[in-house]
Amino acid sequence: EAVSDVETKEPEWIGYDPLNSPPWEEVVKWLRGADALNDTRQYYLGSDYVPILNITRDYAFASFTPQRPIFDAMNDLNRRVNEDFKFTPGFTDISTPVAEFFEHKKGVCQDYAHFTLSCLRSIGLSAMYMIGYIETLPPPGQPKLVGSDASHAWVALFIPDLGWVEFDPTNSIVVNDQHIRVAVGRDFGDITPLKGIVYSIGKQVLKVSVDVRKIDELVEID
Repeated sequence: EAVSDVETKEPEWIGYDPLNSPPWEEVVKWLRGADALNDTRQYYLGSDYVPILNITRDYAFASFTPQRPIFDAMNDLNRRVNEDFKFTPGFTDISTPVAEFFEHKKGVCQDYAHFTLSCLRSIGLSAMYMIGYIETLPPPGQPKLVGSDASHAWVALFIPDLGWVEFDPTNSIVVNDQHIRVAVGRDFGDITPLKGIVYSIGKQVLKVSVDVRKIDELVEID
């Protein structure tokens, strides 16, 4: 068992007017210019889990219409991915290709993130994979289930003047202070939480649970 206290704060992009962001085509052009840093530019390239595909490019173009502000377009893509796909644990695993996720419209947060990244990179934008935890809010009048949380994945899009702005397509939200970022990379392969080989008789079962609560809600648990 591990217990950590984490301090979060509201990101600077909260309250920003998406319509004030530059047209996305200008961002694509800027990323290929001399002013963009290589550490930013590397995230518009394809990677092992995030290929550059025609199907994701075409899907992205439905939101990234000509001269549309990049933040506004990303909000629309974030919403569409949430609405068009069904969160279905157990239907996919980490080896499931983006194209297969798109075909069946089912998967989990890492599929949502990889697909969204493929959409963005396929039109020339820089976006990275985020992994961490999220505070799960219960329905009104109902208590939060302890242990119901697990690791979560979302994305960050580079927007000039704002930097890396985080979006959660699984939940159709712009990330606020309820997400706890643990690591970032090009895709899941860069920041795999756990990997290796276990030699056993095959009867063991790994179970992991995570609970994320505000500090004033913490109580001692036996």
